[in-house]
Amino acid sequence: MSILSKLWETLSFALQPEFWRMIVFWIWALLLSYFKALLLPSSRRYTRSSPPQLPHTASSSSPPPHFRPLCIITGATSGLGAAAAHALSKEGFFVVLVGRSSQLLEETMREIKARNNTAQLKAFQVDLSSFISILKFKSSLEQWLLNSEMHSSVQLLVNDAGILATSHRLTVEGYDEVMATNYIGAFCLTKLLLPLLKNSPIPSRIVNVTSFTHRSVSSVQINKDVVAGKWLSGLKQYPFARLYEFSKLFVLLFSYELHQQLASNDESCQISVLAADPGFVKTNLLREFPSFITQVAFFVLNLVGLLQSPENGISSILDAALAPPEISGVYFFGGKGRTIKSSKLSYNDRLRHELWTTSSDLFLQFQLATTETFT
Repeated sequence: MSILSKLWETLSFALQPEFWRMIVFWIWALLLSYFKALLLPSSRRYTRSSPPQLPHTASSSSPPPHFRPLCIITGATSGLGAAAAHALSKEGFFVVLVGRSSQLLEETMREIKARNNTAQLKAFQVDLSSFISILKFKSSLEQWLLNSEMHSSVQLLVNDAGILATSHRLTVEGYDEVMATNYIGAFCLTKLLLPLLKNSPIPSRIVNVTSFTHRSVSSVQINKDVVAGKWLSGLKQYPFARLYEFSKLFVLLFSYELHQQLASNDESCQISVLAADPGFVKTNLLREFPSFITQVAFFVLNLVGLLQSPENGISSILDAALAPPEISGVYFFGGKGRTIKSSKLSYNDRLRHELWTTSSDLFLQFQLATTETFT
C-alpha cells in the first residue's frame, strides 16, 4: 500500500463519527473506573489464595499432572490470554489453551514452556464465533480427559476471547462476528462446560473478561436481532465501538445472571462467577485500525500512565481467578484485589432476564441446527 493510500485510509477512518464517539466515551469510562477504584474502601479488596488441589493419595506434596486443577483459557494465543496462561501455569494449574490458530497456539506453548519448564499445557484449536467449533471442542475435551486419566471436571474457565472489528462480517451461523466472538461464544461455551464445572470435587469458577467500555452504553433493547447483530444490515456505517460496548455489557449481564441462578437454584453448587476488567492493555485488539492511529493511541495512553502491558494487565484476571472460593458475582478492576461497581445498567434485573432468555433460545437453535446438520 502506498503512502498516499495509507494516508487516505487513516484520514477516512479518523473522520468517522463513531471513531470520535469512541475516543470521548471510552476515555471517560476508563477514567471513571479508575476514579471508583481509587475511592474503594479497603473492605472491598480481596487477597489472592492458592488454587485448591484435587484430592490425591500420593505422598509427594506436589501433585502429579492429572491431579492438578484444570484451567481453560480462551483467546490464549496472544495478549492477555497468553499472559494469563503463563501466570496460571505458575500457580499450579494444568492449563488448556483455546485459540483460532494452531500455529499461534504452538508458539504460545513453547514460550510458556521456555519460561516455566514445569508448566502442564494442552492446546485446542477452536473458533469461538462458531457453535459447531465450540461443540467439537467440548467433545474433544471430554475425550482427552478420559484418555489422559484426568478427573472429568474443570476447575477454572476464563472467557477471554474477544475482537474489535471495523467492518461487518458474518459467522457461519449468520451472526455478527464481534457479538458472536465476544459474547455468544462465551455464553455457549459456558453452558456446554457447566456439567464439567459442576462435576468438580473442589470449588470451581468462571471468570468472564469484560471491559470498562460497557459504561458507554446508556440504554439497550434485548432481542435476538440485537444479540446476534442482525440490526446492522440497514446501517450505512458499521458502529464498531457500540458493538464492542454492547458485547462487553452483555458479558456482565450474563455473569450476574448466572451467578444468581447458581446461587438460588442449587445451594450445594460450588461454582462462582466473577467478572474481570483489565483496563486498557497494549494488545492486538486494535489491529484493524490504521497503524498510525493505533501508534498514537498507545503513545498518548502510555504518556498519561493508562496503558498496561499484558503481564500487568492480567492483574484483575488473576485477582478474580484466585479470589477466595466463596466470592461470586463481583467485578474486579484495577488489580490489587479491588472490586468496584459496574454501570447501573449492568445490574438491571429485566435486562439480565431478557438476555438470558434470548441467549438460551439462540443456544437451543444452535443445538437443533447442529443436530440436523450431523443427521
